[in-house]
Amino acid sequence: MADPKNDEFLDDIEAAEAEAYAEDADELDPEAVELDALRAERDELKDRFMRALADAENARKRADKDRREAQQYGGSRLARDLLPVYDNLQRALNAAREENAAAALIEGVELTLRELLNTFSKHGMSAITPEVGDKFDPQHHEAMFEAPVPGTKAGEIIQVSAEGFMLYDRLLRPAQVGVSSMPAS
Repeated sequence: MADPKNDEFLDDIEAAEAEAYAEDADELDPEAVELDALRAERDELKDRFMRALADAENARKRADKDRREAQQYGGSRLARDLLPVYDNLQRALNAAREENAAAALIEGVELTLRELLNTFSKHGMSAITPEVGDKFDPQHHEAMFEAPVPGTKAGEIIQVSAEGFMLYDRLLRPAQVGVSSMPAS
């Protein structure tokens, strides 16, 4: 059973605390309360801002690292697929050092070229192979020289110096060609 004197004593303490709190609340300036609330909000926003800034900086560093790695190692699949082409070229050179190896050398180089073109195709590369007599296309061809050649029209390809290459829909290297500059008759 509870002691009635003890209950009265506890009630007196609670009443005294409530009275003291009420006096403190009366002494608090409403502007001070508002200022404290604004400071707390400012501190919270500053903390959130600093965290967001740190996240943005980390994302920038991560993206920079990813970009550098892609630039440095992006061609590794292609390079790995070109290793057999290197091996075949090495074998062709070794065969050329043997006596009467001209036919074997030609066959080995042709096979190696075929394998290289297959590797290019596997990685989205395609050759631009203009023919003599085709019309010059500045989107895919680079004119290395112009010469007046009888029996041709101006702007016709008269010689192919090097084939060009596309990577999917992007030009890697234009085909290098000679173009006729035959004046119109």
